[in-house]
Amino acid sequence: MAATISNEDFVNLQLLLKAPSKDAVREVCVQSQKGLSHQLTESTAATLGIPAAQAAQSLHVLSHHILFYNLTSPEQILAVFPESFHSSLKNLITKILLENSATWKTEALSNQISLPQLKDLDWRVHMVTSSDSVSRMSVPSCLVQLQRSGGIISSSLSVSSVTVELSRESLDTILDGLGRIRDQLSVVAGK
Repeated sequence: MAATISNEDFVNLQLLLKAPSKDAVREVCVQSQKGLSHQLTESTAATLGIPAAQAAQSLHVLSHHILFYNLTSPEQILAVFPESFHSSLKNLITKILLENSATWKTEALSNQISLPQLKDLDWRVHMVTSSDSVSRMSVPSCLVQLQRSGGIISSSLSVSSVTVELSRESLDTILDGLGRIRDQLSVVAGK
């Protein structure tokens, strides 16, 4: 669940009025989304001339709120601010959040915990022509290669493949199980 934006957060955001330029406000907004670090706290304090980086922390909370509730229009974001909030600063922060929210959302999705995803499937029939055991000669099998991406922390860069050799009996069992899964999904989707 996203953190609730408190009145104190909006008071802290008003501290951005002390920023020397719009670029300084933009830099604090962008850096605050990446996480609160000691370096960000120090640079924000130096930029804004305040003893601590309350504004950066409050921007962090605000940007997470915007992403969590998928606020994508200026009207939706402006509605988050109280009426008494400085209008120029409110418009500037809204503009910065809208410019960066797509990138932040993509980064958040690429770092979320997920199960592996099947990316590609390839198969071929394989005929064993010679073997130590006479009982396996000229017995067809199916070689299935599965490529997957992701894992506990999904990353589009991590792709691994697994090759499995299946006998006819094993393949029949898998196909029967997949048919049952398909039927169950159809029943659930039909409700």
